[in-house]
Amino acid sequence: MHHLGRVAQRRALARSSRHTPLRYSSSTSESTPRAPRSLPTSPSTKYTKVTHPEDAQSISASTKQYLDRSDAYVLPVYARPPFVLSHGKGAYVWDTEGRKYLDFSAGIAVNALGHADDGVVEVLTREAGKLLHTSNAYHHPWSGKLAELLVTLTQRDGGLGWEAGTSSSPQHGAKVFFSNTGTEANEGALKIARKVGKERWAKKTGKAWDEPSCDKHEIVCFENSFHGRSMGALSVTTNPKYQKPFEPLLPGIKVGRLNDLGGLDGLVTDKTCAVIVEPIQGEGGIHPATVDWLRALRKKCDETGAVLIFDEIQCGLYRTGTLWAHSTLPVDCHPDIVTMAKPLGNGYPVGAVLMRDSVAGSMTAGTHGTTFGGSPLACALGHHVLSRLSERSFVAKAMETSAYLHSRLSLLPKWFPAILEPKIRGQGLILGLGFKDAAHPAALVGMARERGVLVLTAGKDAVRLVPSLNIGESEVDQTVDVLESCLGVLTGRQ
Repeated sequence: MHHLGRVAQRRALARSSRHTPLRYSSSTSESTPRAPRSLPTSPSTKYTKVTHPEDAQSISASTKQYLDRSDAYVLPVYARPPFVLSHGKGAYVWDTEGRKYLDFSAGIAVNALGHADDGVVEVLTREAGKLLHTSNAYHHPWSGKLAELLVTLTQRDGGLGWEAGTSSSPQHGAKVFFSNTGTEANEGALKIARKVGKERWAKKTGKAWDEPSCDKHEIVCFENSFHGRSMGALSVTTNPKYQKPFEPLLPGIKVGRLNDLGGLDGLVTDKTCAVIVEPIQGEGGIHPATVDWLRALRKKCDETGAVLIFDEIQCGLYRTGTLWAHSTLPVDCHPDIVTMAKPLGNGYPVGAVLMRDSVAGSMTAGTHGTTFGGSPLACALGHHVLSRLSERSFVAKAMETSAYLHSRLSLLPKWFPAILEPKIRGQGLILGLGFKDAAHPAALVGMARERGVLVLTAGKDAVRLVPSLNIGESEVDQTVDVLESCLGVLTGRQ
């Protein structure tokens, strides 16, 4: 079995040459080819000392005033470190104390073009001064443009039943529904699948779709998944920490294990209306699905009439080196629906549900809706960002940087075998360091932050690296040097 990735990254470089470069530079590093950097022969110790302390003595009176106001008036559902970010540029952010941080988390895989990008700011300013909001009671130019771009890029680059790199005319069409967030995109996808399931049951049984006896409503999800925090999305996010306080959740949810071929037969049945899965689990620990398992899952969905949903909110939109994480997989692994959000607006809220026409046909006027989703401003920004992410030079540079990051990270398990798993998880610029002790990821994230680098945890045992897609090699060096220094300190503590 092969994990998603190695072939996909190689094909992406060749296929991306079909895209036309746009006006704005999409790289923070030099664009001319050069010889690969040599790798270090021993772990860095440059960052063993704390440079960004988080104790009470390091906080000024003005910063404390910000924090106290938040404590007094903001619902305390986030565990946040005691500093206040004021502005950013490129890969960096600054706090109100003037301290500079390298943001290697990109706002949780959102800021694909970094902070305060000139092109994004220009579009934001221009469009906000023209038409900010219309509601979906009226047409505006940008929703159709962004929907067209999503569909045509998918046809060209592969995904949703279209094979990558082919020039043949499409055999089917696709439609887009715009939301505000990834959670809303998943909610929409689940609703659509429920309606499709009822109609397929009615066609099979000859009964009306709204018969009480209709039992095609079960939804299948998988362990370590993360699909959102609203009640529907939360019901398929199988983490007791998130679910327990809000039970009972949606009925009819069945939970399987990623890459468990033997478990699919009893999992996906004639009662299943939807199967939702991340091709690469992000929040759950950077776990990729295998090609053989996805093929078997697709086959079970076809046999039972279930709608297959790929949640690519974190792994899609070129983070793996291709438009979708599944773009270069065989078409018999492809989904019926793809959900997306995070990088699409580079920080401005916009999500989308992309679906085959065979699924979209069930949705008619009034069956779903949103007040803010797909606004003129959101869609204009999404069109600008996606146009730049799909440039040939952008994809090539991102994969070059990814390869360098992976090569540097691959040294860490050799230098710190007592605490790290031997292999780096993920692909492209969604990578994870696996730890043998579940207490270490959070400790490392805190230590890195105190040395001016922002990274994330993932699941119970990993540190997640999801930087801006235009991150440069110098930023890679700084981040990995900090991680090496922190791992050295962590090992010394043991």
